[in-house]
Amino acid sequence: MLIRTDPFRDLDRLASQLLGTATRPTSMPMDAWRDGDRFVVAFDLPEVDPSSVDIDVGRVAGERNVLTVKAERLASHAADVQPIVAERPRGIFSRQVILGDALDTDRIEASYAAGVLRLAIPVAERAKPRKIVVNAVDEQGADRQIVTADSN
Repeated sequence: MLIRTDPFRDLDRLASQLLGTATRPTSMPMDAWRDGDRFVVAFDLPEVDPSSVDIDVGRVAGERNVLTVKAERLASHAADVQPIVAERPRGIFSRQVILGDALDTDRIEASYAAGVLRLAIPVAERAKPRKIVVNAVDEQGADRQIVTADSN
């Protein structure tokens, strides 16, 4: 059997998977960092109507605390306009992030400004460092308390 390969077809397929297409846009770019007692996640969503943004935390494929963000960017021109160049992706964007158990998913705060969706996710109280008090008896039999360094 003769198999013919087309390296350009394979390159197009790989580019479509990594970069997306007009009908299936790429996932939204994201930055994440820790800021004190909270994690901050920022998604680039320029020209997205905030009412199209859907944020959900739940279980997906057996994983707990999966944050799913969906948004839609519509065409920026009227239907009767013929575009000359249309390189900016349109359609529905989606991104999933697995959050650790140390985050309080019940208190996520979301804001959208200047094309950036920002989520602030606080660290759960049970995951924060805490002091442990050790009760000790000294050589004379007197009780005293020793506060240890932060646990965790």
